[in-house]
Amino acid sequence: MNDTDPIMESCFLEMMMKKSGQERLKMGFSMFDMARRQVIASIKAKNPNADIREIRREIFLRFYGQDFSPEEREKILRHLIGN
Repeated sequence: MNDTDPIMESCFLEMMMKKSGQERLKMGFSMFDMARRQVIASIKAKNPNADIREIRREIFLRFYGQDFSPEEREKILRHLIGN
């Protein structure tokens, strides 16, 4: 679905391309950091007693869980959470 007006999309892309690569990279890092904080807040809201291992597990699953086969996911999770 794309509900963005083509003129606005063009203006946005032009504005973004005026930024340096470093500025665009910083924006990407900032957006990822904000998304990560929102995910952590959501995890803690659902499970206030979640420890660091549970949080790491959920972060991985939410961001990357669909990118791997079940076997690969389990192997990565064992490494991340130390099981």
